[in-house]
Amino acid sequence: MISQHLTIFPILIPMLAALIQLLPLGDHPQRIRRAIGLTSCTLLILVSVYLLVETSSGAVTSYALGSWQAPFGIVLVLDRLSALMILLTSVLALPVLIFACFGEDNLGSHFQALYQFQLMGIIGAFLTGDLFNLFVFFEVLLISSYALLMHGGGKLKLRATLHYVLLNLTGSAIFLISLGVLYGITGTLNMADMANKVAALTGDEALIARAGGLLLLIVFGLKAALLPLYFWLPQAYAMTTGTVAALFAIMTKVGVYAIIRVFTLIFGDHAGEAAMLGYDWLWWLGLGTLAIGGIGVLGSRDLRLIISYLVVISVGTLLTTFSMANAQAIAAVIYYTLHSTLITGALFLLADVIAEQRGKTASRVVKGRKMAQHATLGVLFFVAAIAIIGLPPLSGFVGKLFILEAARTGAQVALLWPLVLFSTFLIMIALTRAGSRMFWHTFDGKPNDVSHPGLQLASIGVLIGASLALTIFAEPVAQFSKDIAAQLLQPTDYISTVLEHERGNHE
Repeated sequence: MISQHLTIFPILIPMLAALIQLLPLGDHPQRIRRAIGLTSCTLLILVSVYLLVETSSGAVTSYALGSWQAPFGIVLVLDRLSALMILLTSVLALPVLIFACFGEDNLGSHFQALYQFQLMGIIGAFLTGDLFNLFVFFEVLLISSYALLMHGGGKLKLRATLHYVLLNLTGSAIFLISLGVLYGITGTLNMADMANKVAALTGDEALIARAGGLLLLIVFGLKAALLPLYFWLPQAYAMTTGTVAALFAIMTKVGVYAIIRVFTLIFGDHAGEAAMLGYDWLWWLGLGTLAIGGIGVLGSRDLRLIISYLVVISVGTLLTTFSMANAQAIAAVIYYTLHSTLITGALFLLADVIAEQRGKTASRVVKGRKMAQHATLGVLFFVAAIAIIGLPPLSGFVGKLFILEAARTGAQVALLWPLVLFSTFLIMIALTRAGSRMFWHTFDGKPNDVSHPGLQLASIGVLIGASLALTIFAEPVAQFSKDIAAQLLQPTDYISTVLEHERGNHE
């Protein structure tokens, strides 16, 4: 039955779409490629909604590829967290692709196929239950991202991409070393099996496992853009096209997801002598990332660069909160991940439209010409700014309220509250300055005649609207986030499902 194999569909759909898009497709290939891409993203949303409903009861599904059972075979594991992250990726991908189909996908070759391969890598990272296959999916999404960053060409893009490639190649090498260390000491790379074996280690063996885990933390910190490994992100995101940057809003969340998954499942409080590995590091490095991001936002004089530093701030906020290691904190991380991904994606698209309609001044925060769709863009910017700043009543305020409430000890309150509130103040200053220069203090005279189709603006509106939906449905989303946190902190069902049960979801 098809329903037995739905777990692998989120990987197969973009993979097959990309392979078809690479074929010669007649006299008007780009139209066909666009239709295939949009169909793929729509199917992804439908499948991901179904999978989320299936996991809402707390059920964990283990899908053994080729009928080779864990820990010897490759398995995909679907639980509440992975299902939610797949849905988030799908909801982001469709509006961004619609935006790109109005000409931006013509700036370079094979954009549509690369977009689908990128989705395949991201979703595969969320689904895999094996560390080596996490490495494989990381490489799939990274190879696609190298080409997408260069989409449209240009010297500045080339330089930013070169830095990005070199750092990630280094990260890939460290990833392989860490896998070798952990495999050598545990004899497995299946995450559920490794969780059991790490918990049983003592003495020098436990120390070696901790070393391997810290190497993984370095790799995932690089992917997430955690201090001091964040410096590749601002220039890379600011120099690429708005479509690519908007899709990349989920990229840092892959690193955050990997940290949450590995450091609750393998190195959580049940891991014996390796328990709670890296949490102290995440606390201090997360606070530092939050502070550096706030300084970067205040010092930036380009809207794209400001938004890039907003991504850095969100990473610092998420990992600092996660390091507090209680159910309320992890639930706050889940909610804030949804909010920050959707809003930063919308802002990157909006910055692209603003830059094109302003002409020579582009996205620089300086006085310029009035835009052709000035009022519409002003409203979209105003709503998105309120959301990302964290002002009531939108999802940013709700997310930050959850985060501040999760701080329980005196030290946590004394450090987290001032930094979160001060970074919020800096974001408000930066976006207020950008909005006033771009929408209020404009030159007199005829507006620029460059305008954008309504469907492109609607794509931005959908992502901003998703933030409104997170506000309206804050209670059920928060409850689901709490359910995810509870499942992560009690990984017994995950481990037993992967290692002990014949799931009957394959022929």
